[in-house]
Amino acid sequence: MRALTISPPLLNSSNPWCTSLAQLQELYDCPHTGAVTTRTSLLDGFPHDPSVHQFAFFNPRSLSASETSKDMGGTPDQTSSLNTLGYSPTPIQEYLDYIKTISDGLKDLNDGEHYKPFVISVTGSEEDVVECYKLISAHQKHVRMVLAMEVNLSCPNIVGKPPPAYSSTSLLSYLTALKAEIGKQLEPLQQTHPHEGRVHVPIGIKTPPYTYHDQFQAMVDALLESAKAEPKHLPCPVSFITAMNTLGSSLLLTPQVPDEGDAAQSTFKATIKSANDTGIGGLAGTPLHPLALGNVYTIKGMLFQHDILSGIQIIGVGGVEDVHGFNRMRAVGAAAVGVGTALGRKGIDIFAEIAKGPEVKT
Repeated sequence: MRALTISPPLLNSSNPWCTSLAQLQELYDCPHTGAVTTRTSLLDGFPHDPSVHQFAFFNPRSLSASETSKDMGGTPDQTSSLNTLGYSPTPIQEYLDYIKTISDGLKDLNDGEHYKPFVISVTGSEEDVVECYKLISAHQKHVRMVLAMEVNLSCPNIVGKPPPAYSSTSLLSYLTALKAEIGKQLEPLQQTHPHEGRVHVPIGIKTPPYTYHDQFQAMVDALLESAKAEPKHLPCPVSFITAMNTLGSSLLLTPQVPDEGDAAQSTFKATIKSANDTGIGGLAGTPLHPLALGNVYTIKGMLFQHDILSGIQIIGVGGVEDVHGFNRMRAVGAAAVGVGTALGRKGIDIFAEIAKGPEVKT
């Protein structure tokens, strides 16, 4: 399937700081990003409630936390984050409108230049994701940049809906549905223009943190099985894998010292709120970096064991906040590197900070 070119190989991950048109425009205008990812959207938007969908930055050693849900908040040593957020309140059609606005403002390119692509992160049922793919594919002809779709099957914060990417069967159901849709889109093109190359919107999947071999194998098995699905003349529909999302079942506690000030009698409460009233959410930032490196390294190695999967690219995400983290991700096989928590902490300047370190090789 069509590869996704990200040059320079640096972009934002799907996160709260790529929600609005202004944020996406700033990311697109940044000379140090090679692509821009939208926040994960649904067909009809997610019912965001700031009283229970929150985030905080924190110190990974002391666990001292920043003010809740404050962008660019916290202290320099609060390099981690915990969030109980769901998906974007903005529906996918509004994101497509945002991208059209950004596209309309682009200047003509010189020879050899290219417009940086947009990675549109989506989720929902199999039917919903296929509908998102149809919308994105139809939108491609109206914008100047390449569009890609990232299917987020890994969010740990949706009550009653475990991440589908932990299940080979659930993941395969998405892949086969999308492959069938690709076949429907390509068939008329092959009939009317049989000598033209196949052009379609690249598809990626965003995976959760895998912690043991069987989880990695289940993902690879689903990819292999999708290559056998109808239409059989088409390969696995996945062009890239974004590895990885936040680690669920994580909790921050804030001590509550009694009025008399006896610290020994302290009690604790959850630092941030959540929809299920526990304060448990998704962990990100520096504590996640070693696990993210291990996921990228392992996935890359397992893909290379199969010729039909070896061309799938990996976008490495997890705890990257400087050029050293960027270089580590590239060293373990990431074709491009995504930044999340550090973007929330430092703003758009994080990309210049990474780019101005030791030479970033493309």
